[in-house]
Amino acid sequence: MEKKVIAAFEAGIKLGALFHQFIGVPVSKKNVELLERAMESCIRLQPYVADAEVRIDRKKLEDVSKFGYTSLSPEMLNARVVVEFEGERVEAALEWDDRLRYPLMRLL
Repeated sequence: MEKKVIAAFEAGIKLGALFHQFIGVPVSKKNVELLERAMESCIRLQPYVADAEVRIDRKKLEDVSKFGYTSLSPEMLNARVVVEFEGERVEAALEWDDRLRYPLMRLL
C-alpha cells in the first residue's frame, strides 16, 4: 500500500478517536485551555503523530448550565493533526461543516 495512503488513514484514525473519546466531556471557560492541551497530548501519544492542535470555539461556551459548564459538542471542536509515516507527511483537520451539519474530516 502506498505510504501516503497509510499516513492519510492514520490521520483519520487519530481524528476519529479524538472525536469519539471527548465529545460529551464537561467544559467551561475555566477548563477550556486545559482540555485543549489534554486532547492534544492524547493525540500526540499515538504512533506517527508529528503535531496536533485542538481548538474549542469559545463563543459556543457562552450557553452553559446553571452549574457553569456545558458538554463538548461536535460544533465546538476544531482539530488538526500532522502524521508522518516512513517519509510521507499528511495534515488533516476535523471541523464542523454548517452546510452538512456534520463534523467533517479532510486532508489539508
